[in-house]
Amino acid sequence: MSKLLASAQNAVDLALKAGADDAWVNVSRERSVSFSYRDGNMEKVEESTSRGLSLRVYVDGRYSAHGTTDLRPDHLGAFIREAVSLTRALQPDPHRLITDPALFADRASIDLQLLDPTVAELSRDRREVWCAEMDAQAHRDERVISAESSVFSGHSEGVSASSNGFLGSSAGGYIGYSTQVTVREDGDKRPEGMDYAVGRFLDVLPAPTEIATGALSKALSRIGSVKAPTQRTTMVVDPQAAVSLLARTMGPASAAAIQQKRSFWAGQKGQQLLGTRLTVVDNPLIPRGLASRLYDGEGISAKPRPIIENGVVRNFYVDTYYGRKAGLSPTTGSPSNRIVRCGDKSREQLISDVGAGIYVTSWLGGNSDPTTGDFSLGLRGHLIENGAIAAPVGEMNVTGNLRQLWERLEVLGNDPYPYSSLRVPTLVFGDMQFSGC
Repeated sequence: MSKLLASAQNAVDLALKAGADDAWVNVSRERSVSFSYRDGNMEKVEESTSRGLSLRVYVDGRYSAHGTTDLRPDHLGAFIREAVSLTRALQPDPHRLITDPALFADRASIDLQLLDPTVAELSRDRREVWCAEMDAQAHRDERVISAESSVFSGHSEGVSASSNGFLGSSAGGYIGYSTQVTVREDGDKRPEGMDYAVGRFLDVLPAPTEIATGALSKALSRIGSVKAPTQRTTMVVDPQAAVSLLARTMGPASAAAIQQKRSFWAGQKGQQLLGTRLTVVDNPLIPRGLASRLYDGEGISAKPRPIIENGVVRNFYVDTYYGRKAGLSPTTGSPSNRIVRCGDKSREQLISDVGAGIYVTSWLGGNSDPTTGDFSLGLRGHLIENGAIAAPVGEMNVTGNLRQLWERLEVLGNDPYPYSSLRVPTLVFGDMQFSGC
C-alpha cells in the first residue's frame, strides 16, 4: 500500500509542476481468480492482475480525466505533462471544480472489515474440490442436461490523493460461487435454474453444495411452465427479483439524471413519491457490506442517509459536478449499501395470506423509462393458489408505472436478500396488470 501511496502523491506533484491548478489521483491494483467446472470437468481457470492510475486535472477552468497502467517514473511524467497540455485545449467548464475540502471532514475511522485473509489462503485444490462437489450435486437428477459451477474471488487495494489535501486508502475482497443448471423437458423446452452467493467473508456464505441444490431445484420447478391468462391480481416478488425492481426505481435518483431531465424523481424532494410503506437507507458504514466505504470517488466522507422514508424522498445521489449544475448540495455521487426496512412475516406466511396471485422469481427482459417511470417487464415465476406456490408460469409481462407500483406495495417480508448491496425482502403488490394468454 505504501508504494501505491507514494505513486499517487508523486503524480499529484507532477501534475502541479506541469501547470495544473488542481489534480486528483487514484492508484489501484487488483487480482481476481475464477474456476469454472462443467459436467464433470474443469472447463476454465482464469487469474488476472492489474494495476493502474487515473488522473483528473483542472487547468485554467478546464477539466479532463486520464488513465494509464504504466507507472514507471519516466513514462508517468510524460503522461501527466501531456494530460495537462491536452486539457488546456478544451472548452472551459465553470462547474468542474475539485471537491471542496469541507466535504472531506468527519470521515469515519471504523474498521469496515472488507478483507477476509482466509480467502487469499484458499488453495487451487480446495477451489477444485468445491467445483466438483457443486457439479455432482447439480447432476443428482437424471433430467439434467448440463450444469456449470464456478468459484470466484478477488482482492483490490487503492489509494487516492489530491492537491487540496485529500488522502485515503482502502482494501477489500470478495468470495463467491454459482451454479447454473439446464434440465430436459418434453419437446424443445430446456428449463434453467441458477443460484449464487457472494460476500466479503467466507464464513457468511452457505456451503457450495447448497448453491448447487438451489439451482437444481429452481430448474426442476420450471418444468411444465405455462402462460397464465391475462389478469389483474396480487404480485409477490422474490427477494432476488425485488433487488432488480428497486434498482430500476432508484436508478434515476441522481443529480445527473435530474439535471438532464431524465428522472421521475425531479422536484420530488420532501414529496410522497413511492407510496407510504417503502423506506430505504443508504448506509456505507456497515461492516462487511458489499458496498461499504469510508469515502466515495470524490473523497466525500461516507455517512448513512435516508433516501426514502415511508415513500417520501429525503435525499438524492448528488456529486459535486451535477450538484453545482442542478443547484443541489452534494451528498454522494453513487450508492453504497441500500437497506430496505423489512416487515415481520416470512415469504411462506405472505404467500399464505395472499391466497391467490402470481409469484415472480425473475425478470426476463423488458424496460423502464427513467423519465416517466413507465415499465413493462417479462417475468417467470409461479401461480399462487390456495395460499401456496403452484404451477410455474412464463412468457408473461407485467406493466405499469413505478410510482403507482410502489403505491400498491401492501406488505414487506422479513427476508432481505443477503448477497447484494441492495438488501430487499419479499414484496407484495396488490392489483397488478399481467399480460398472458
